[in-house]
Amino acid sequence: MSDLLRAPAEIKYAEELDWLESIDDNPKPYSWRLSPKMIRLFILGSERADGLDREVSQKWFGDRGIVERAIVTLASDRGLLLIGDPGTGKSWLAELLAAAVCRNSTLVVQGTAGTTEDHIKYSWNVSMVIAKGQSRESMIPSPIMTAMEQGVIGRFEELTRSTSDVQDALISILSEKYISVPELDSDNIVFAKPGFCVIATANSRDRGVNDLSSALKRRFNFVRIPVVTNKKSEAEIVRFRTQELLHRHRIELDVPPTLLDVLLRSFADLRASAAAAGSDDEKLESALSTAEQIGVLEDAILHSNFFGERTLTARTLASSLVGSLARREPEDLAILNKYLHGVIEPRSKEEGGSWPEFLDGGRDAIATLS
Repeated sequence: MSDLLRAPAEIKYAEELDWLESIDDNPKPYSWRLSPKMIRLFILGSERADGLDREVSQKWFGDRGIVERAIVTLASDRGLLLIGDPGTGKSWLAELLAAAVCRNSTLVVQGTAGTTEDHIKYSWNVSMVIAKGQSRESMIPSPIMTAMEQGVIGRFEELTRSTSDVQDALISILSEKYISVPELDSDNIVFAKPGFCVIATANSRDRGVNDLSSALKRRFNFVRIPVVTNKKSEAEIVRFRTQELLHRHRIELDVPPTLLDVLLRSFADLRASAAAAGSDDEKLESALSTAEQIGVLEDAILHSNFFGERTLTARTLASSLVGSLARREPEDLAILNKYLHGVIEPRSKEEGGSWPEFLDGGRDAIATLS
């Protein structure tokens, strides 16, 4: 795993999954590797009341009911659609579910404007077709077709970014559970084996890009992933991701709790300001998601490690925040400047601590970008 830039969940947590499978005596649907109860435990982590011999770490931070409904959907014959704002952990939850159910989360189709029907069905190896003609051997199955043949989970990221033609092709797969290959005279139907299911994700901010048809909506169970608004939960997510980052880069750098609080409060302030804004011009282009918050902290940590004194400072954190969130010039810079003067400056005088240095770092970053 050390030679992988980013290991999929089934590799990253292989030892834990093996252990859970060895002690799992609960009923399992189809060919699932873990039972629904163990999948929930794998994703949300263990508690003392579970009476396990070892601790299972929490990997996704959210409502227990969301995870349970997602698992129940996968045990049915309907697709699962995880929908929510950017940075709410939809893709990560989909990966964890696939890893726990079938130990393979890599059968993924990425939805874009360039995604075609071939990407969810099949294409052909042109050189083999020229040499031997069209056959099952010369056919290149899509990740979704491979998932059907193996009876495992296929994933479709950003479903609403793909065109209506691609979405329509998915309807027949979810309804009929087979794919016809009319180019072949025999062996021309690929049937789905028990255990096959599709987990799709959709960005709620993409509404209107390529809206889902009513027919496709009926084939999915919708599970909405809300934005994390609880400060404690968000702090746990940021801390969890930060520890992963430090471990991956082999960085020994302390993240003071006071600076984590500065980051959390700053994002909370900016979200409140965006909610009260009268127009899009008065809002930052950033979605101000938890994922972007983690990105700001990651940038500050790496900068401190490579160019600083191996100590995270409020000045570096402020510079990272401005650099990450100022995407439009001059609109976003004006919004951030107003925030620094209207909120951070009074707070730095009242509370002191890290806020004065954070204020100076933010001002310097804005001046550099202006």
